[in-house]
Amino acid sequence: MKFFKAALMAACFAVPAMNSYADDASLRAALQERLPDARIGQIRPGPVPGLVEVVVNGVSVIYTDKKGELAFIGNVINLKTRENLTKKRAEEVAFVDFSQIPLTQAIVKVKGDGSRKLVVFSDPDCPYCKQLEKELAFLDNVTIYTMLYPLEQLHPGARKKAEAVWCSSDRARAWDDLMLHGKEPAVATGECKTPLDEIQSLAQRLSITGTPGLVFQNGKLAPGALSTEQIEALLKKAATKS
Repeated sequence: MKFFKAALMAACFAVPAMNSYADDASLRAALQERLPDARIGQIRPGPVPGLVEVVVNGVSVIYTDKKGELAFIGNVINLKTRENLTKKRAEEVAFVDFSQIPLTQAIVKVKGDGSRKLVVFSDPDCPYCKQLEKELAFLDNVTIYTMLYPLEQLHPGARKKAEAVWCSSDRARAWDDLMLHGKEPAVATGECKTPLDEIQSLAQRLSITGTPGLVFQNGKLAPGALSTEQIEALLKKAATKS
């Protein structure tokens, strides 16, 4: 079961629109019984005859048989075009409710007029998060909300750094010093309540299992260290649909 959960988290089709199966309810019930910890989303015919596509936890795409007895976890590739159909579909369904994110629990940085909004779930010891910060530095007219999401199991000691940043007198500056310049903030002393546990629970509910995780104002979820150009394109798209 642990292997299956890990595969779901890792699972990141040019198919014509089709109606759901008539026995969609029974298939959904079977999948929910066999995957009690998963959120079963949209179910529709897969890109290969006999396979059914299932959206899991809002961001992952898996395939199953019509009875929900077997699961196929991996990528379907169009060998003619070399297009990863599974990845494309996963990107299409990766949306979260932006309004669910408590922005008061974030480190806030306003750049320019701050008109555009971007939430970033970030780990202070994640190398990809540090790479992303360099790209974010080039953005303008955006408000960046950084949700401290230390993955202690991957980066022992990351939580202490996150706590120190949150308890600093200037959180945004402490974060920049740490991520861009490698300067660690002073260890927090005295009473200082952090939102780290709440953010971890939120990330799990939103199926954000790794860092960095970017959430745009239209709800688009984009994992990984994107380039400035990629972020700008997604910000522009979010602005037209927000």
